[in-house]
Amino acid sequence: MLRRKPTKIEVTIEDKEEIEEARSRAAAAVISPMEVEVKLGLPDAAAHSKFKSLISEFHIKTVNQQNLFFDTPAAALASERAVLRLRFLDGVTRCVVSLKARAVLVDGVSRVEEDEEEIDPVLGRACAADPMKLGSIDSRIVRRCRDEFGDGKEMGFVCLGGFENVRDVYQWRGMKLEVDETKYAFGVSYEIECESEDPEGVKKELEGFLKENGVDYKYSEMSKFAVFRSGKLP
Repeated sequence: MLRRKPTKIEVTIEDKEEIEEARSRAAAAVISPMEVEVKLGLPDAAAHSKFKSLISEFHIKTVNQQNLFFDTPAAALASERAVLRLRFLDGVTRCVVSLKARAVLVDGVSRVEEDEEEIDPVLGRACAADPMKLGSIDSRIVRRCRDEFGDGKEMGFVCLGGFENVRDVYQWRGMKLEVDETKYAFGVSYEIECESEDPEGVKKELEGFLKENGVDYKYSEMSKFAVFRSGKLP
């Protein structure tokens, strides 16, 4: 039996470039975890205060947050329904950079792809003071932004502004509740958040408690970022 010689496959320079580009895209296409949260809005300071007093014995801690948001001058992230955030916790104690994308909020349940990374808070403050520095820091999240929204090239960022948030955290009935007082330039809003793999179960438990104790609430219809960008309270 005659053996056939292996066929030689010619690979051009252009083919090699396409292969490398495909590999780069595959490496960049990291699937973000899906954050699922129940979000219930409280109408005013009185409802916020009443709810906190009802669960005060379950209080764990209070965290002061400053949230700043960034995009490119051409809004490359916004065009893909994504947002880059720097969150400072308790002044300069900690700084977390987050990439969120494709948020959906229906019937008080938020679902959003989220990727987070903690960075040096001093470096974070430097980027807040000069947003152009953000594109060049050694950060997995920033590299991901370059790969997914900047074709792998250096990116220049601008700061969109932000807001402050006072978050009281409670461990209540097996759930971690985050009760927020969010301070925008145009007003203050109040909200209960609870991350869970069983959002409908959390909603049932929370709504029952709120109704039983006469605390007014409603399903949140907009994320805090969306409220900030709208320039008015919902």
